[in-house]
Amino acid sequence: QVQLVESGGGLVQAGGSLRLSCAASGRTFSSDGVGWFRQAPGKERQFVAAIMWTIRYYEDSVKGRFTISRDNAKNTVYLQMNSLKPEDTAVYYCAAGASGLYSRSMSYRYWGQGTQVTVSS
Repeated sequence: QVQLVESGGGLVQAGGSLRLSCAASGRTFSSDGVGWFRQAPGKERQFVAAIMWTIRYYEDSVKGRFTISRDNAKNTVYLQMNSLKPEDTAVYYCAAGASGLYSRSMSYRYWGQGTQVTVSS
């Protein structure tokens, strides 16, 4: 059984940083397509970043501020978020098992439970 567990969310002031972690069990991340998505209240789930083998993709609004990376030894994918803005406030989800376009939520087979990120102004 595949499980993805996100952690690292919290409350931070604008301009601050957080690092989200997505730890996988039952599945090896090293060759997997892994993505981060976010969903704010009343809005649709939005693509944030993805890592496919060694290629990284980012949504335009987070380019230069967020970095996705993976630690194969720990079977964990990270999302380093710097220069956070209030509009980054959302529940952040990790997804794995990508098959198809990396930016589409429907491309991913496995999902974590989400972690809340709140950025105060």
